[in-house]
Amino acid sequence: MLNFDPEKLKKDFPIFNQEINGRPLIYLDNGATTQKPNQVINEIRRYNETSHGNPHRGAHQLSIRATEEYDNAKEKVKSFINAKSIEEIIFTRNTTESLNLIAYSYGMEFIKENDEIVIAISEHHSNIIPWQKVAKDKNAILKYMYLDEEGRIPIDEIESKITSKTKLVSIAHMSNVLGTIHPIREIIERAHELGAVVVVDGAQSTPHIKVDVQDLNADFYVFSGHKMLAPMGIGVLYGKKELLENMPPFLTGGDMIEYVYEQDATFAPLPFKFEAGTQNVEGAIGLGAAIDYLQSVGLNEIEKYEKFLVEYALNKILDIPYVNIQGPKDLSMRGGIISFTIDDVHPHDISTILDSYGVAVRAGHHCAQPLMRYLELPATARASFYLYNTKEDIDQFIEGIKNVRKWLGYGS
Repeated sequence: MLNFDPEKLKKDFPIFNQEINGRPLIYLDNGATTQKPNQVINEIRRYNETSHGNPHRGAHQLSIRATEEYDNAKEKVKSFINAKSIEEIIFTRNTTESLNLIAYSYGMEFIKENDEIVIAISEHHSNIIPWQKVAKDKNAILKYMYLDEEGRIPIDEIESKITSKTKLVSIAHMSNVLGTIHPIREIIERAHELGAVVVVDGAQSTPHIKVDVQDLNADFYVFSGHKMLAPMGIGVLYGKKELLENMPPFLTGGDMIEYVYEQDATFAPLPFKFEAGTQNVEGAIGLGAAIDYLQSVGLNEIEKYEKFLVEYALNKILDIPYVNIQGPKDLSMRGGIISFTIDDVHPHDISTILDSYGVAVRAGHHCAQPLMRYLELPATARASFYLYNTKEDIDQFIEGIKNVRKWLGYGS
């Protein structure tokens, strides 16, 4: 089935050379952040030991090397998501900053009074709050697409909410809570037919499935490095060149200027117009190394393997009567995320008890409080998988789940 060996891959990740509470570390919080392989760690070390300088600012060798490596990382991102040129690739700190950049530089500039902005009720706060602010400041209207019982956006919601009044749609490719893979193509096609721009939050999708921004025809696509084996503090904003060129800078200062006069300034061309100040070069180097690693494994193989893991885990969980699964049961509609609750047990207790078995999962509202209210849940526990997880990891996870209620005196 697989062209890679997950047990062999796991050996590339030094963090797994430890035990947690006397048990092997089982890391199932990949939706929050992923671990780094030696190939990424070593590449960051190599850069810092041999090539560290301030890019685009000096004529000496270290600055030249840093510039070349920074730009090379951008080329890797361009190829990874199949953008037309590096002018369309802007480095940010993370998905959150990318979304804020779009909200301030595009939303504040082009959204007008009574225009409509459409998002899904399942969005991460990073894809809600910026649009709340735009709507309030511009006297626009923020509308939500709601989910069916399986956690999917029905086609009639798309057609009824995205109308001729809609100027912008912002939607996660994959829900960080439910694992739902939303019908992005249908949403983009509907929005474009009516003249709206589409922003896609790819934080949960880009690390796990092959993304082709030209094929999707997304206007903007954003994601974070730390969710795909790279360091924290490096993110990506892809935008169509014709849109980016008409947007004002988000931050101003060094390196994003062309000429500065006493009372005025002109700005550098893309992508530098949106990259003020000294950039996170070692983060970009790490992201480039992470892309090399993922491509050596193969995004299609990773996607297939994660579906296998999810199916394996779901089949075991569904046999436990007091565990409740959120999100689609249809594997074709979900990625490598399982959110769940256990009868009579708060998710924070689930996470704490699983930690005693060496299993790391997330618990809480997952920065999606409107979704939690919609589901009438205070919180969930969330297991999220990646290429280094194994069947044995799932077995240890299931063993922990089966003992959660015993810890709290329920007997089973």
